[in-house]
Amino acid sequence: MEKLKYTVIKNKKQYDEYCNILEILISKEDDKFSDEIELITILIEKWDDEHNSFEDVDPIELIKTLMENNNLRAKDLAEILDLSKGTMSKILNYQKGLSKETIRKLSNHFNISQEAFNRPYKLVNEVNKRFRNASLMNTRKKLNKEFA
Repeated sequence: MEKLKYTVIKNKKQYDEYCNILEILISKEDDKFSDEIELITILIEKWDDEHNSFEDVDPIELIKTLMENNNLRAKDLAEILDLSKGTMSKILNYQKGLSKETIRKLSNHFNISQEAFNRPYKLVNEVNKRFRNASLMNTRKKLNKEFA
């Protein structure tokens, strides 16, 4: 019986190895690796679902941790996400929420589920600074004309 090239991930070392293989295959941009990429992605996602709990981490803290683990500076991440340095700074300082497009790009780049980035968190914003305990979510809300 032939040994399988890939198996269910059983430990962190194997997980890291598969992540590295996936990066290499994706960087080759060759369709002949598409099935292999899909299989490794499924195995990595299974491991992530079972071993990573991002529920306690707000999206910005998660981004900061990922930046640190991948030796990325704000400038580097701004280029990856196609954002200005100013916008990236506002995001990292809780002054601007994450757009759907930015969440998609973060998810694709770090190979993490979009749900990890698409959760509410408090923003520091001029609009809510004067209200005690007020918070804004990472979505833009329209105000009624009578309150504007």
